[in-house]
Amino acid sequence: MIIIGADYHPGFQQIAFVDTDTGELQERRLEHREEAETFYRGLAQPGRTVRVGMEASGHARWFERLLAELQFELWIGDAAEIRTKRVRKQKTDRQDAQLILQLLLEERFPRIWVPSGENRDLRQLLWHRHRMVQARTRIMNQLQAVALNEGLRCKKRLWRDSGREQLESFLLAPWASRRRHDLLELLDRLSPTIAELTQAIEQEVEKCPEAQRLRTHPGVGALTALAFVLIIGRTDRFRCGKQIACYLGLVPMEESSGERRRLGHITKRGNSLLRFLLVEAAQVTVRSDQEWRSKFFHLALRRGRKIAKVAMARKLAVRLYWMWRKGWDYEQLKKFGSHAGQPGHRHGVH
Repeated sequence: MIIIGADYHPGFQQIAFVDTDTGELQERRLEHREEAETFYRGLAQPGRTVRVGMEASGHARWFERLLAELQFELWIGDAAEIRTKRVRKQKTDRQDAQLILQLLLEERFPRIWVPSGENRDLRQLLWHRHRMVQARTRIMNQLQAVALNEGLRCKKRLWRDSGREQLESFLLAPWASRRRHDLLELLDRLSPTIAELTQAIEQEVEKCPEAQRLRTHPGVGALTALAFVLIIGRTDRFRCGKQIACYLGLVPMEESSGERRRLGHITKRGNSLLRFLLVEAAQVTVRSDQEWRSKFFHLALRRGRKIAKVAMARKLAVRLYWMWRKGWDYEQLKKFGSHAGQPGHRHGVH
């Protein structure tokens, strides 16, 4: 068996590898992609097992596909946890590769869950729609600025037929007119694309029973429900709702010592898209649910509206986790609560 510790970079990778049968240890620097692909294909022999360990990083899809094609084991490790196991104050690529190899040999490698190829492809659908909506919003804001400069202040009514006719009727200077024309043309091209992507998300939700159950919660639409299922992956990865909030970066940073406790801003260490969607969905829930509305305004008076929004997003994430874990829809969650069946809880089943 060959075990490889790889310190991966976009342009190259530094590796340290050992053959457990002979005990031979070697180190190499492989340039991407030709040299690295040639090296790994040379290791593919009948009856030989190869295991590769590397830190979680981006820009490595081609490398993952290559190892899957060669039927090599690929272990992805938690970069932050691997960093804590470094003893020396010096840090080089060689030392990083040797550390990963040592953790693999000692069975202390902090392996993390890796989504499937289908899961990753569906995430691209979510990200693509999100970026298209952001681009459309920027274009609409520019057109609003053009209208305001001409004395037209109609906010959302600008996107109705009458508002657009007024916007197009203004006599502008040549380049200002060109800008208006190009922005309107881009807007007309983006809107059908976003509608098509939204329909594709709706179709994917119809195939996913978990997302359909999560969608029954007030404020949670198809986009948020599908994103939650794809990014969380499996409920058995987490023991409780607090771990969900931590995974999504919705908990505050803490630097405490002795009797002093200092809390900072939220960590933002999770998926930024899902965190954004949860904050947006929580605000919709606040507008539609009286209990949530009272809690939100109570928090807003004490801590401010921004902190209150994040707190409600964390509450929503925990609720969705319990709904998914127990296989409940929103009505069952309201009836039993997230801690149903646990002794001593006022919402438990008696």
